[in-house]
Order: sequence, then structure tokens, then C-alpha cells
Amino acid sequence: MKIIVDAMGGDNAPASNVRGALAAVKELGVEVILVGQGEEILKVLKEDGIGDLPPGLEIAHASQVVEMCDNPATAFREKKDSSLTVGLNLLKSGGGDAFVSAGSTGALLSAATLMIHRVKGIRRAALAPVVPTGKGGAVLIDCGATAEGTPEYLLQFAFMGSYYAERVLKRPEPRVGLLNIGAEPSKGTDLQREAHALLTAADKAGRIRFVGNVEAREAVYGEVDVIVSDGYSGNIFLKTMEGTGGFISKQLKSIFMKNIFTKLAAVMVAGGLKEFKKMMDSSEVGGTALIGISKPVIKAHGSSNDYAIKNAIRQARDFAASGMIDDLVENIEYMKLSAGEG
Repeated sequence: MKIIVDAMGGDNAPASNVRGALAAVKELGVEVILVGQGEEILKVLKEDGIGDLPPGLEIAHASQVVEMCDNPATAFREKKDSSLTVGLNLLKSGGGDAFVSAGSTGALLSAATLMIHRVKGIRRAALAPVVPTGKGGAVLIDCGATAEGTPEYLLQFAFMGSYYAERVLKRPEPRVGLLNIGAEPSKGTDLQREAHALLTAADKAGRIRFVGNVEAREAVYGEVDVIVSDGYSGNIFLKTMEGTGGFISKQLKSIFMKNIFTKLAAVMVAGGLKEFKKMMDSSEVGGTALIGISKPVIKAHGSSNDYAIKNAIRQARDFAASGMIDDLVENIEYMKLSAGEG
């Protein structure tokens, strides 16, 4: 398995990207192509006492970098020798099995859509992070790739999220829920009500396991494996979870550091606190799958450290090996509006 990594994307590039790639080669049994400014990549290796490229690691030189200030819709065209463009061209030509970038989300989404293309019949690609829940996490789809949804988009998101949960997360017959303000089919806007009817029809046809509307509270408890949402609502849900997790962590630290007795209590529950921190840490997952594109693409967090990059590469490997893109191709007829209504 060969994973292409944008060495220049992200806040900590290229150092964290190079070191994360090295760790992935050593621990995950993958090959990695680092795409970026060769001299900067070699400089990081030299700082770590590595003179020659280790087996399993390659460099594909790219002289330019897509910056956060660049226009995300056109950056990959204006900077044809950027690490983003060169890396995606490698993926397109079969030079690797998956692509990982911690750079601009908008630029990656635009470039992947226009260069690699969506699976034929998929209306919109979706960003699908795995969010922490009380029962081991759930796929949130979409979390911001498309702000305004349609019932057909949500129908397709449900299929895409279901296949990802089953193939990559190893959840047999994943439970699919539609994010809404109440459990009743009549709740929500026209978008949610119409999408609910389509998902119900898909469930009755045996295509997905739709369990109905799910409120944000129940979604966090882990009542579903796939949370279907328009990108606007999904992004708010995701950012609220991230903020709440950070807030709780800070409050717990403040509580346990008050005096000698609370510090002793912290020692007693240190294992549980460590597990909670790990559960809420996005670097454990690695990144967000861009589902609906015809080849595997992973968006790593912009602030990714080397551990997060290594896990993003692991996620890309699992995505590429899962066969879920084949599922999309084979079942696309059931994911169209006319099929959902039947």
C-alpha cells in the first residue's frame, strides 16, 4: 500500500508530516511518497540524524505551496507545481493508493473534486469525520463540504456513511440516523422531512438500516453509527462537540488542581482521565475522510502533529483497502432520488 502525503500542508509542515510519515512506514507497513520541497523534507530528516531516505519513503518534488490565504477554488490551478496539485496528480495517475493533506480544506475539496472527480452519480462529496460517542464513535456526514443540502444529497450521504462505517469502522449493519430537532418524522424543515421519507424508503428496500431522526444528545450518547446531516448543521454539531470536549477537559483540570486532596483524587482516577482525553483527541482518528471522490482522500487537521499524521496515513490505508468506493459504484442506482422514492 502506497500513501501520498502532502508534506507542505498544515501548520506544522513539513516537520510533523515528515516525522509522521516515517512513523507510518515503520509501524504500519506502508510506503509513503512525501510531496513537497525536497530540500525542506531532507532538512527535517537530517535534523533527526537520517542521511539517506529510509526504505519505503520517497520524495516527489513540488516547488510551490498552497497557502491558507490562497483562493481555495483556484489555488490548485494557479499553483500547478504545488504539493497539493502534484500529489493529487500522482493519485490520479495511479502513483499511489490514497492521498493525505493537512492543508486548506477548501482547496483540497475543490482540487479533489475537479482533478480526481466524484464517483459517477454522486451529487456532492462529503466530509465525514468520526466523532466520539458513548458507544465508540460515529460517522458524521456531512460536516461542512456542502453548506446547503437537498433531500437527494442526504440520501446519498446516508449510503456513503453507512458503507464507510461498515467497511472501515467494521460496524455490521450500521445504524443510520438523521440529525434533527426531534424524533418524530414531522420534525425539522422541509429538507429533513423529505430526506426522512427517502431514508425510510431505502430502509424498507433493505439498502440501509435507517433508525429515524436522532437528536444531537442521543447522537452523542451513541444511539447511531452514522449521523446524516447537511453540512451547515453538521459543522455546528462538530464544532460544538470539539468546544464542549475542550471545555470539560479544562474544567476537570481546574477542579483536580485546587488543593492537595483534589490532586490525590486526580491520581486515583488518572487512568479514566487519560482514556477520556484519548477519546476526545482528534489526533487519535487522524483525519476526515472525503467520501464520494473516486479515490481515497483524507483531510488531516491543520494543526496535526506527527502522531496525528501517522494516524491519518493509517486511516488512508484502511480507506483504500476497504473497498467502499466499489460499493458506491455498484449501488449508485439506489442512491438517486427516483430510486429513493420507489
